[in-house]
Amino acid sequence: MPEFDPRRTPSRNGLMLGVGGVALAFLGWKLTAGLFPAPELPPSAPDMRRLQSEAFAQAEVLTGYGRPESVLVKIGTGESFQSAIQSVGLAREEARQVVDALSQGMDTVHIKAGLAFDAAIARPQMGAGPVRLIGLSLRSGPATALTLSRTFDGALRLRELTETVRDETKVAEGRIDGSLYESAAKLGASPAITGAMVRLFAHKIDFDRDLRPGDRFQLIFDRQVTESGRTVETGDLQYAEIKGVRFYRFAHGDDADYFDESGKNIKGFLLRTPVDGAAMTSGFGMRRHPILGFNRMHQGIDFGAGTGTPVLAAGDGVVVQEERWGGYGNWLRIRHNDGWETGYAHLARYAAGLKRGQHVRQGQVVAYVGTTGLSTGPHLHYEIWLNGQRVNPVSARVPQGTELAGAELKAFRAQQARIDQMLGAGGLTAEAPTVLQVASSSDDMRTAGLRR
Repeated sequence: MPEFDPRRTPSRNGLMLGVGGVALAFLGWKLTAGLFPAPELPPSAPDMRRLQSEAFAQAEVLTGYGRPESVLVKIGTGESFQSAIQSVGLAREEARQVVDALSQGMDTVHIKAGLAFDAAIARPQMGAGPVRLIGLSLRSGPATALTLSRTFDGALRLRELTETVRDETKVAEGRIDGSLYESAAKLGASPAITGAMVRLFAHKIDFDRDLRPGDRFQLIFDRQVTESGRTVETGDLQYAEIKGVRFYRFAHGDDADYFDESGKNIKGFLLRTPVDGAAMTSGFGMRRHPILGFNRMHQGIDFGAGTGTPVLAAGDGVVVQEERWGGYGNWLRIRHNDGWETGYAHLARYAAGLKRGQHVRQGQVVAYVGTTGLSTGPHLHYEIWLNGQRVNPVSARVPQGTELAGAELKAFRAQQARIDQMLGAGGLTAEAPTVLQVASSSDDMRTAGLRR
């Protein structure tokens, strides 16, 4: 296990070992600033090294114990916080004291399995016996962290640190490596942003057949981000580009839609793929039925997806069927304008509150993938109807969107120019500087109580 000796004045190598310990340092955060008054501005790199050195020099190795070792603690299913702490070798009473201390800064009872945190422990030098906790650190929220460290007199002290969150508009560029969701996540995009992009391009791109590894994509999106670069919340997707196809977000009136470079609304009449990122597994036409065993017309297309995957309304419309329908199992049909309808079969369940006669919007979650009816496994069977007749969803000539004109087109051009300028700069715009804020308790565990 990695070790560090806080008794020595940190040299370059000692400092590297010290960073590995978590007695006084929270990995990925500038937590050593918690031992000192918070500066008004982020400290420079030399200042941070000085603060770290002072922090490591203050940490005391317990008499009769070895040097601290860094360990990862993970809470298992059905496991309590205390039992997880004890699993690294702490005595029952010390584990209870640790949990009591942490409870002053977080809920230690209602915790989720899989919560992981770093701890520094020291083992007895002579013979067997319980280990002692030197310190631990964990993230208590998107922009907050807790650290519990042992002071020079052996007491435990709790500190809470909060990073200032700033608003920024981020420009991100990458290439497909794995799935689109994985590739976009590497650039800081949340699943919500990537999902918005998938729905945006669902009118133009078959994600199963058209995308290839190495294909380039760009995003511009609003987000709230911490000083250490962690995304707290994402806002609107302002721009997206895949394989040279570009779309811009433009607010007009009470609505905001996406338009191509010429000012044409890319919101097609119907989505090509009503399940995010799903691959088409069976096409439209004659085939041998996998259950009935004879050839018959397959009057829609199938998308492979796991049970519970959200199903999206392909277009604006009204629910006209929401019922069990023969071999289709749980069936949903939505009526759109000008004689167009869409159908969704083998559903596990419908979206909460969905009922016949309800108006739905394009991209709204209306149901969830299942395997009801004559189905060999979870998938979505999707149909498009025109004037009461089923048509091939892949080749159907679905109406396209409208184009901006006049004053709206002029306003769109101004918005487009701003986005293009950001793309040329290749950076981001931030509304406020980042400041690391630190709040620490002044009491230790031997006093009446720890304060946040």
